[in-house]
Amino acid sequence: MKATSNGSFQGENPLDYALPLAILQICLVVVLTRTLAFMLKPLRQPRVIAEIIGGILLGPSALGRSDKFLHTVFPARSMTVLDTLANIGLLFFLFLVGLELDIRAILRTGKKSLFVAAAGISLPFVLGIGTSVVLRNTISKGVQGGSFLVFMGVSLSITAFPVLARILAELKLLTTDLGRMAMSAAAVNDVAAWILLALAIALSGSSSPFISLWVLFTGFAFVVFAILVLRPALALMARRSIEGEPVKEMYICAVLSLVLAAGFATDAIGIHALFGAFIIGIIMPKDGSFASVVIEKVEDLVSSLLLPLYFVSSGLKTNVATIQGGESWGLLVLVICTACLGKIAGTVAVSILFKVPRDEAFALGFLMNTKGLVELIVLNIGKDRKVLNDQTFAILVLMALFTTFITTPIVMTIYKPAARKEGGAYKQRTVQRKDINAELRLLVCFHSTRNIPSMINLVESSRGTRHGGLCVYAMHLMELSERSSAISMVHKARKNGLPFWNKINSGGYNSNGQMVIAFEAYQQLSSVSIRPMTAISAIATIHQDICMSAQRKRAAILLLPFHKQQRVDGSMESLGLAFHQVNQRVLRDAPCSVGILVDRGLGGTTQVSASNVSFQIVVIFWGGGDDREALAYGARMAEHPGIALNVVRFVMESSGAEQVIDEKKKDQECLEEFKVKQHNESMLYEEMVIAGKVDEQAVKSSLNSKSKCNLFLVGRTPTIEIPSLAVLDQTDCLELGQIGSYLASSDFSSTASVLVIQQYNPIQQVMQDVVVEDSIDKPNTLPV
Repeated sequence: MKATSNGSFQGENPLDYALPLAILQICLVVVLTRTLAFMLKPLRQPRVIAEIIGGILLGPSALGRSDKFLHTVFPARSMTVLDTLANIGLLFFLFLVGLELDIRAILRTGKKSLFVAAAGISLPFVLGIGTSVVLRNTISKGVQGGSFLVFMGVSLSITAFPVLARILAELKLLTTDLGRMAMSAAAVNDVAAWILLALAIALSGSSSPFISLWVLFTGFAFVVFAILVLRPALALMARRSIEGEPVKEMYICAVLSLVLAAGFATDAIGIHALFGAFIIGIIMPKDGSFASVVIEKVEDLVSSLLLPLYFVSSGLKTNVATIQGGESWGLLVLVICTACLGKIAGTVAVSILFKVPRDEAFALGFLMNTKGLVELIVLNIGKDRKVLNDQTFAILVLMALFTTFITTPIVMTIYKPAARKEGGAYKQRTVQRKDINAELRLLVCFHSTRNIPSMINLVESSRGTRHGGLCVYAMHLMELSERSSAISMVHKARKNGLPFWNKINSGGYNSNGQMVIAFEAYQQLSSVSIRPMTAISAIATIHQDICMSAQRKRAAILLLPFHKQQRVDGSMESLGLAFHQVNQRVLRDAPCSVGILVDRGLGGTTQVSASNVSFQIVVIFWGGGDDREALAYGARMAEHPGIALNVVRFVMESSGAEQVIDEKKKDQECLEEFKVKQHNESMLYEEMVIAGKVDEQAVKSSLNSKSKCNLFLVGRTPTIEIPSLAVLDQTDCLELGQIGSYLASSDFSSTASVLVIQQYNPIQQVMQDVVVEDSIDKPNTLPV
């Protein structure tokens, strides 16, 4: 085929030429696979399922049954171009997979994960050998015995590391003990599978055992050369790529060219071009910004456009119609049962031996049974080398599809970590409490380094002097994107489970490392216990991670950053509707009190040491549970020697006899308790009487007189009807309440931060569930 046509107006059909036909094929594949992925999203299936199904639908099993469609869109003369594009995409994707596998982490894999991986490989491999005997005597007669045996063993023993990471992230298990064990075992499994695949390819290449040995020896020599020669060169490029500065284009070009050259070398050796790309990914330095920049340059084009072509290329070779008769369908059931039995039984047995809970062991077994792209690579290589015929190939593709499809629903059914009982009763859900000496637990959330100084200064202000002390859980909120490099979050999450000082020596001083250093420095300079956490989830569901963590850690208050950040000119810039909705959902579902921090540089842009803390804090008190919680929090802050607290109570002349008397009584008790503590000049209490709800100007004047303070503490929803401030007509942040919205507006102040607090109220929480449901899509209608 020629590359390009002269156009339809010249009487030429563009589909008779390589380039326009390839463009049509790519567009068709992308549209079909993305549509299927969207349809399967409610079932929480990984995208690889949609891509495999899309490839099968375009092949002779469905649409390809039409000769006109097949000869027009996927004619035989175009398959060389299609396969070449698909393999180039696959080459770079395997480079990305290798880049995201950390050999150091694999070498440090614990005994438990190592034995789980060994059992998950050995038992299905042995059963695969037995299955190969059955297939050779039925539908695969005449194939080469040794290579067929190894190919069957490998295809049944593989666990797809990238697909498993995506499933764990979707199920919110990535940072759990189960997720960490599964990822460690899968990483070991992945490397072992590639070694076995290299053996299978070497055995299938020639009938002479000496040639096979020579291929293996030369392949091993290439790996040694890559480690001793290529790795130092890549490490030099990584060291010269300074954090925060653009990576040189020459370095990117060198890496991409090296991937292609390594692919050529391993293809010339006789293994496969994919091995060279995978080895380059494995030996590349993982620390610093260099690897991240390379991933960003490569992944979008490869994952979105080129890689789906490989699934189509595979689907065009898959003809489900070849599975005919009781014998063929019986063999399909046999292969599926053997694959599941080997993986699940081996994993469960070893897990229980290591005293893993039974439901967790079975969940781990099904997770390790996940197949994916590497499985298809094995099968396609076997098909190309005439080791697998059409019928065997179709059976094994359907096996891979079925075992991966059932993983998510079965794990969701048998493993429910949220239902596990936590140690100890969860009683202290608010800052306001009877036992004032009990430990105060905070869950502090942050998106980026910009949130950290103010959050640390807020934590320092909350330290108090009580016997129970302060325990802080610092949760880094990380969005899980559709990109393949989201897998690299596994390594960050795994590191976040360790004490801070064990992580600094990792060598990676990216934004995540800066966050670690900031909290580690604060922990060492104070008596506060800081415990790191990570939430890796889609932004639409990350509130579930936040609320679940607050429940598990039995937090008394959950602190969130506001969805707007202050610009240099003092105005507030929104980070987007998604972050706005996260705060709304947390307010609705939180199992404890919630505070939203409108940050205007509390303490400046850096962490303030305890001896230098000098904050003016104002509590605005109208009445109600939220205001009482704000007052309790303020009273604790006032224990810090560097903090001056001013409580301003607004009293209505005629608040209405219909106001709940019980609430009035609680307000009065709370205020009397505070007045008893008012023992020095750092604590000031004042009252302001307002004529009525129309006295808006008096309220504004009083608030404006305090605008030079460092921090306002205000309840989200006072129980009495307060003057209607004009700013409410212009705000889209009603989750801050009336007073909070006014204090957070650019018209009020550009220096005073605001902490809007909602006290945990189980009765009110149930009542709001119905009302707030609609406000997630309509942020302006959140009830106040």
